Amino acid sequence: SSGVTQALSLSGSRTGESAMLCRLEPVELAVVACGSRLEETLIMLKSAVLFSQRRLRFHIFAEDDLHAGFRQLQSWPQRFRSKFNYSVHPISFPSDSAREWKRLFKPCASQRLFLPLILKQVDSVLYVDTDVLFLRPVEDVWSFLSRFNSSQVAAMAPEHEEPRIGWYNRFARHPYYGKTGVNSGVMLMNMTRIRDKHFKNDLTAVDLKWADLLMPLLHKYKLNITWGDQDLLNIIFHHNPESLLLIECHWNYRPDHCIYGSNCISAEQSGVYILHGNRGVYHDDKQPAFRAVYDTIKQVIFLILTQYKKIIIKENAQQTFKNVTEIKYLKTFFKFLFQLVSMEACFRH
Repeated sequence: SSGVTQALSLSGSRTGESAMLCRLEPVELAVVACGSRLEETLIMLKSAVLFSQRRLRFHIFAEDDLHAGFRQLQSWPQRFRSKFNYSVHPISFPSDSAREWKRLFKPCASQRLFLPLILKQVDSVLYVDTDVLFLRPVEDVWSFLSRFNSSQVAAMAPEHEEPRIGWYNRFARHPYYGKTGVNSGVMLMNMTRIRDKHFKNDLTAVDLKWADLLMPLLHKYKLNITWGDQDLLNIIFHHNPESLLLIECHWNYRPDHCIYGSNCISAEQSGVYILHGNRGVYHDDKQPAFRAVYDTIKQVIFLILTQYKKIIIKENAQQTFKNVTEIKYLKTFFKFLFQLVSMEACFRH
């Protein structure tokens, strides 16, 4: 297939680049895990390691009960373990308002708002939700940092492409970014700029720094927001649109892009680069293609990959792929399934 050939060709072209990539500063990746999200988080991290050639540094924020579970990372085969470092942090909110932040939307979700204030020595970070899967090297989305103009501090994808099914433009009771808002499940941040910037706002005539903005914003809008910290980010970038780089939907491809028809043009043209399985679709049968990709990455056997063998997928995952052929919008999914089939070639260097 031309898709497989293209993927193989791409991986071959990376062979000469791998030594250079290893010399670069690591990509900084942050995630917040609470409740039952341990497995999802580990599989997300696995997808990052599988596809990336550049070194990675994971910043894992987790409830205390989950910390021991991340020791599994130590047992990954050395070929892959050598590609990343990681640190596990406790969930941490300002002491005088910790209870309010913890109760906002999902447990711990608002932790991402405080990353610039906690990781003070880190210049930039890519934050992703636990239900994200990388289908391209993490360094590809990281490269958007070099495209920021002097005003931009973050990059996110739109919440919706099609206004007729958009949530923010139909239901929001607060300001939001652009025509349909943005989704914060994949958020690239220049945290140095976030820490330094004074943000315009509707709280006061004075521009406020990030640390001084968050709590007053929550107090003003807490009865009007539905999606927690994502809504707060939409409010912030509504008032500071020049500070956000809008990236295409295939960098944050969600079930909403195919439930009501195929409405992510960039994914149809180029394939899905980052899969975001919100709505719990990795764990039910409502979106078989999403679950198939999740199960496939879950079942990848590292040892086989280190020997440059074909990926081994358990029979139930193979059967799931057969069921995917019944999906109406198959074209989009074929593109990233081709990427999975050729995954082993990404490690020939």
